[in-house]
Amino acid sequence: MADRRNSLPFEPRRSVETAKSKSERAASKSKSSQAIPKSVANRMARRVAIATGIPSVMGMGVFVGSYFLVSRQIMDVPPGITLLGSGGFFLLGLGGLSYGVLSASWEQNAGTFLGLEHIKPNIQRMRESIRAQKQN
Repeated sequence: MADRRNSLPFEPRRSVETAKSKSERAASKSKSSQAIPKSVANRMARRVAIATGIPSVMGMGVFVGSYFLVSRQIMDVPPGITLLGSGGFFLLGLGGLSYGVLSASWEQNAGTFLGLEHIKPNIQRMRESIRAQKQN
């Protein structure tokens, strides 16, 4: 038989929980209303810092590089190219914010380095949570 896993803090409650006793409901309610576990929050923060920080630094680097090239008269860089380049990196950093949060494992083990296998289940859990909140 398959083991039943504990629901994660952001997952909606299932109809099976309606059959629980009051004490079990209170215990599960306090458990489900907990904040994000510290290990998961650290994992998310690390991924967000890397996936957002690197493109943001690169976006600022475009300004520095353009200034260097124009001030030393090495190359005439149009301002539009500088704007598009830096804007592209900042948008990539914005995508990295979502990636960092959605690719983090909510399980004890951290998963793989990139965490791509956790994106689909985390999106499904997020959708279920949103649906459950709309129904309440």
